[in-house]
Amino acid sequence: MTFLNVSLVAGTVFIALPIILHLLLRRRPRRVEFPAIQFVRQRQLPQKRRLRIRHWLLLALRVGLIGLLSLALARPSVIFSGDWVLQEEPVAAALVFDTSVRMEYRHENQTRLEAAKQLATWLLAELPQQSEIAVLSSRAGPVAFEVDRASARERIRRLESSADSQPLPTAISRALELVQQSQQRLREIYIFTDLARSAWPSQSLAQLRPQLEKAFGLSVYLVDVGVPEPKDFGLGGLELPRQILSSRGTLIVQTQVEATGVGGACPVQLELWEEDPKTGQRSWQKREEKLCQLQPGQKEQVVFRLRGLSAGVHQGQVRIVGGDALPANDVRYFTFEVKPPWQLLLVAPDSVHLVPAFVTEALAPREFRLTGQARYDCRLIRQEELSAVDLSQYAALFLLDPQPLEDALWQKLVSYVADGHGLAICLGRNAQPMDSFLTPAAQTLLPAPLQMQVRRPDYDTYLAPADRQHPILGEFRRLSGSVPWDAFPVLCYWQLGELAKGASVIIPYTDGGPALLERVVGKGRVLMITTPLTDHTNQEPWNLLPTGDAWPYLILVNEMAAYLVGAAEQQLNYTVGQTVVMKAEATAGRRSFVITAPDGMTFTAQAEAPANQLVLTPPAVPGNYRVHSGGSPDTGFSVNLPPEHTRLDRLTPEEIDQLLGAKNVRLARSQQEINRHVSLGRVGQELFPFLIGLVACLWGVELLVANRFYKD
Repeated sequence: MTFLNVSLVAGTVFIALPIILHLLLRRRPRRVEFPAIQFVRQRQLPQKRRLRIRHWLLLALRVGLIGLLSLALARPSVIFSGDWVLQEEPVAAALVFDTSVRMEYRHENQTRLEAAKQLATWLLAELPQQSEIAVLSSRAGPVAFEVDRASARERIRRLESSADSQPLPTAISRALELVQQSQQRLREIYIFTDLARSAWPSQSLAQLRPQLEKAFGLSVYLVDVGVPEPKDFGLGGLELPRQILSSRGTLIVQTQVEATGVGGACPVQLELWEEDPKTGQRSWQKREEKLCQLQPGQKEQVVFRLRGLSAGVHQGQVRIVGGDALPANDVRYFTFEVKPPWQLLLVAPDSVHLVPAFVTEALAPREFRLTGQARYDCRLIRQEELSAVDLSQYAALFLLDPQPLEDALWQKLVSYVADGHGLAICLGRNAQPMDSFLTPAAQTLLPAPLQMQVRRPDYDTYLAPADRQHPILGEFRRLSGSVPWDAFPVLCYWQLGELAKGASVIIPYTDGGPALLERVVGKGRVLMITTPLTDHTNQEPWNLLPTGDAWPYLILVNEMAAYLVGAAEQQLNYTVGQTVVMKAEATAGRRSFVITAPDGMTFTAQAEAPANQLVLTPPAVPGNYRVHSGGSPDTGFSVNLPPEHTRLDRLTPEEIDQLLGAKNVRLARSQQEINRHVSLGRVGQELFPFLIGLVACLWGVELLVANRFYKD
């Protein structure tokens, strides 16, 4: 126990006053001799005893009243943590700042980070002399106590928001480890945050909570610098179904607009970084605009579609016109590449069971061909013509239900794939005798050897993708709900032997057999499907994939082609924290690259051999990046913030208590609340309110007792 006013404890000496008064004012009876008084004296003895007891009780009440009053004025306090310290004793203090881009929310002409820095500067002057002070942010980095108070103040002044900030519990754990190394008995952590829910992931909190509960002599102060009811329009994540598309195709860019605490009209526009034909200067050119009418808490999907794009790498942005309190979620960046239409070669034998038009119409529908919108130029030839065709001009080749091939033709296909092209082998009833598919040349390409035909006439076998992470299944992954594969049963397929080295199954059947397989050969890849894509449905079909409302069939064929030509694999858009991996084949042997960041800064990078890939550490700045490589065409990529990093929904005090669960964690929103909580943490719980209440109670009891006794 400690006292704020120790000198007032001396007031307890005044408890002698009631004693002296009782002794001096005690009534003394006058002695009168009376012959008949003996009986009266005997009757008086019990009354004297009762009167004496009453006087002692009244005396105790008055003594206790004065003693408690003196004790209350001395303002005693109790620290329940098992230790005691003086209020001005030096402390080990860590000031932790949330420096995520969300702290750039502006309210009353001040960002949340500026408000935090202002409060921290004031707090710095309030800390006891000789205290150890550390300034940390939610950005990763080494932690240590500052040399002096001036360096801590300068560190606070230089704090800036960062897109690659860590969750707050991680930063708090680092601060906790640091203050526990100090020799000071009192340790304090001040967390300056807007209490956004996204900064407190449950997984990190589960690790932090036991650390706080076990810490001894620790006080944690959550300094809330957020806005109780934020108002903001924000963009969600950006989605591009195709990052590499044909010049005949359509660029689709979609995102969500969300209203937080505000409603009304929100204009959103798409801009491309293009060269102005009049001035020759590159600048943002508006291409399309949408107007959203939103209610508070409402979300709306926004979809942009652009056609007639020139070949090359393009970069753009989607932004909210006019801006608002939080700029970080008002813009999203994207990069895409436009290529000439891909040349595809479709090879099929003459067979009554074969309908090559199924695949041709799926890849390049007649309507699209007539209007010039087909992104593939498909050429269909007979299998016997394949040996005389120059394959180098084709981006990918489809063998539709092939008949046995000669070794020379297998070798030609091996060279074609190894040079970086794609090959799809769609097995069917024509793959027999199967000896040709078991030769060493064929096994260089095929993901697995053929064994036998498996019949499933019960209509219970169909494609059953278990993991949709493969690029071919990306479009199915984006579709809401399940794909009705059971409506397209497979009645017969080829059973395979052991997979070749480097081969994998993309899609299995419901009975566990492999349906679609992949194998990398040199710089290219081979896809093999064990049931045909072109089988005639009136001739004891092997499957019903192209029948009825066959939209899964259309998507599957198009995604296979896109993967084979490289349109589904290359990634040009990333989020902060992701490693950037780009192909480097177009550099004409050059391995050195110059990367221009969104802020204009440049740095160099080297392509990694033998994969010829450019691998960059996760960029920390959102925006569009350009990649230069000498005389080769420029390319680039874009980096965006994860949408959850800019969400403004806040934790309630009840959720804070539930998540942190530590008794020594206190929430403050102003200098007064910080002072009160710090005083409570350092001095302990003051007993003045309790004692002064007890004094009032004793005073009342004393008055009642005294009035009753004197009345009697």
